[in-house]
Amino acid sequence: MKYELTIDGIKCVGCINRIKNVVENIKGVISYDITLDTKVLTITVKKESVLDEVIKKITDLGFEVKDKIVCK
Repeated sequence: MKYELTIDGIKCVGCINRIKNVVENIKGVISYDITLDTKVLTITVKKESVLDEVIKKITDLGFEVKDKIVCK
């Protein structure tokens, strides 16, 4: 399952690295990509419950997930 998450609060490369460090350690994440330009995390997960964990961890870092789009 592939999703695009728009994340509010990203200001610099350090923010991107903090998010990457959290995401890459979550079991069930198949792949991900995030850029400073778009502030969008494109992520592929094994099941939706993994995405819920990703969103919680990002929120715990102090960022806000604004939009969640399911990609086809």
